[in-house]
Amino acid sequence: MSTTQCIQARPQLHKTIEEMIGSGFLGVTMRVHDEHGEWTASAGTAELGGTAGPPVDGHVRIGSNTKTFTATLVLQLVAEGRIGLDAPVADHLPGFGLDERITVRMLLQHTSGIFNFTGDYDPDGTFVPGTPATTSGKEWAEGRFTTYRPEELVRLALSKPARFEPGTGWSYSNTNYVLARLLIEKVTGRPVAEEMQRLILGPLGLSGTVQPTSQTDIPSPHAHAYYRYEDAGEQKTVDVTRHDPSWISSGGDMISTTHDLHTFISALMGGRLLPDALLAEMCTPHPTGIPNMDYGLGVFVLTTDGGATVITHNGGIAGHAALMYSTPDGSKTLTAALNYVDDAELSLGAAFQQAAQRLVAEVFDAGQAGPAASTT
Repeated sequence: MSTTQCIQARPQLHKTIEEMIGSGFLGVTMRVHDEHGEWTASAGTAELGGTAGPPVDGHVRIGSNTKTFTATLVLQLVAEGRIGLDAPVADHLPGFGLDERITVRMLLQHTSGIFNFTGDYDPDGTFVPGTPATTSGKEWAEGRFTTYRPEELVRLALSKPARFEPGTGWSYSNTNYVLARLLIEKVTGRPVAEEMQRLILGPLGLSGTVQPTSQTDIPSPHAHAYYRYEDAGEQKTVDVTRHDPSWISSGGDMISTTHDLHTFISALMGGRLLPDALLAEMCTPHPTGIPNMDYGLGVFVLTTDGGATVITHNGGIAGHAALMYSTPDGSKTLTAALNYVDDAELSLGAAFQQAAQRLVAEVFDAGQAGPAASTT
């Protein structure tokens, strides 16, 4: 389908992505699969100051969409009988001194209460910093090629007080998913990237998806990502397309394409990756305190203003972001990739949320306003 046909077929969607460029994003590419077939479109530029548009199916760092892949992998190991969903994590990872009440389910559901190693909030709203992350400005920018071991990130998190008693609250924490990675590696005896290839990427033919762990490069083609920070009173903007993603680990290190994200989420929701009972567990909503948006196991369960249920996870990471939405049966999906100039204030966060809200309304609610899912 040509760009002209795309505009004619879905003029409101095309208008929305053009408005996203107007709100500050450099480039946006989008893919919709539904009863009308496949629709793709792009707007903006692949590089700061450039004229070429972003590649329609280019590679992008997908941030917290990694959590859905990781949760699926854990649940596949549950299906294989290697892991018990309600077993204590400490049974498999005894070296961290984890609270014995924390179960595998609590990791995937963000109900463990463990501090988020990229920074977390005290009950009074005070931000407690963790390891250098994209909220850290110059420190992250200048150290972006530093390699962190996942065990380091977990130990830093466990050195901070728990947010709440295990199972008594909900708090989004990247630490839960680094522990999930270590759990996968412990019970299989293989690196997480190998298990991801064995159980998900290989069977689905996701040739554009990579779990880099500490690899700095991103496959071509791709749009560029940028980060702006202050140094001695001067604003600097640097290209951060290449960086070592071990600072976020399995909280958000994967690379994919809009096509692969569609293939993955439609296969997952269509029952091709998990037994029915475990897929039902994954999509069972747990209250988050966020209106109309609950959390299952590695997915948000969104209720739109039009009453539709949408399964989703979004992610933003250092100037790249990805959207991934699906109906519960996988028959309709929306995936997108964005590139932009990030900063310590995450100043495009509000625009990201508003754009996602409008896109979801247009695709899943026939143009009605609906809530948007969160980023990393």
